[in-house]
Amino acid sequence: MKKHLLWRSLSLLMVVAFMLSACAPAATEAPAEAPVVEQPTAAPAATEAPTEAPTEAAAEAPAAPEELVFGLLMVGPYNDRGWSQAHYDAAEYVTEKMEGVSFVYVDKVNTADRPGTTGVQLAESLLDQGAKVIIFNSDDMKVDAVEFAKGHPDIPVIHASGDTVWKDGMNYEEIPNMSNIMGQMEYGKAMAGCAAALTTKTGQIGYLGPLINDETRRLAASVYLGARYCWENYLGKDPADLTFKVTWIGFWFNIPGFTADPTQVADDFYNSGFDVVVSGIDTTEALTEAKKMVESGKEVWAIPYDYKDACAEATEVCLGVPYFNWGPSYVKALQSIQDGSYASFFENSAPDWADINNPDTSMIGFKKGDALSEEAATNLDAFIAELAGGLNLWTGPLNYQDGSVFLAEGETATMQQIWYLGQLLEGMQGQSVAE
Repeated sequence: MKKHLLWRSLSLLMVVAFMLSACAPAATEAPAEAPVVEQPTAAPAATEAPTEAPTEAAAEAPAAPEELVFGLLMVGPYNDRGWSQAHYDAAEYVTEKMEGVSFVYVDKVNTADRPGTTGVQLAESLLDQGAKVIIFNSDDMKVDAVEFAKGHPDIPVIHASGDTVWKDGMNYEEIPNMSNIMGQMEYGKAMAGCAAALTTKTGQIGYLGPLINDETRRLAASVYLGARYCWENYLGKDPADLTFKVTWIGFWFNIPGFTADPTQVADDFYNSGFDVVVSGIDTTEALTEAKKMVESGKEVWAIPYDYKDACAEATEVCLGVPYFNWGPSYVKALQSIQDGSYASFFENSAPDWADINNPDTSMIGFKKGDALSEEAATNLDAFIAELAGGLNLWTGPLNYQDGSVFLAEGETATMQQIWYLGQLLEGMQGQSVAE
């Protein structure tokens, strides 16, 4: 019985196999083409957004650079309408021009406003706030800047003014993480002197000076040289008939009980026949006092310093302002730090003679004031064109104030002779050295 059932099962399987082989295509026939209608109508999977983790190549894409924070130490108030505000505005310019950059700051960095606190300590407080670069903004901070740079060799330090890393300077030191940035304000000051000479009706120009050092002597002398040149060459007057007097207050701005009062110094000028006062200090007392004098019936003028918009405080008496534009130099330095190419450098930039007021290219500018007459403005433009064409006011014969020879006939001063000017020049009244 079991054999009979087994036989019937095998017979049935043979019949099914025969039927299936009869339905299959012959081996020599070409395979049928796949019907198009059977393809999927949805977008191929390869074009769909991946749901898997990123590939190894994608995971290795460079991360966004770490934010670069720079710290700014300012000798005066950040809004002084002068030297310190020019630096503060430059810091804001940097953040507008560079991505991934921000700044922190401390202002009023001086012994009067912060007794018992050093610039080094304040710089370290900026490090605590995340700063990776420190900018010291005053010649008054030179000792602190050098000490801090040596004590933090991994932190780039920029000293605005100063000559520490100038290889041809008298005070050179090799400090790999330190740089000095300055502009050739001698040109801007010469423009200020020219504007003063073209305007004065009494032939008496006063210079409101800060403290006495190499920088302040050469800048005061630059005002005098510009005034003398324009007095003689544009007005045709005898230089001997031009009075130029310097009065120093003892610091970059007023510190009651420590400095002479710049308001009083300006008033003394105006009340003694000086009808133009050119400022060399960080603040605008000469300008504000000129405005008061005009309101009381006097005809006087003033030229502030440092800050492009300083004239706005008293437009009716302002002849113009020579100013620093630190922004482009700071951008250049910080970009080198950001991209890893930073190296110690010394910079002393001239104006961009193609456009001295170009905010993106010129370190030194001169913005004319509303009180400058049309004729004086025309002559000032001609004088600026002469400077751009190579006029060098630092050409002999020039004597020091004591009558000794500074430059012989036809001799041109070197940058070192100008930078380290040891006295005021003959023809200038006032102290040459501090008492």
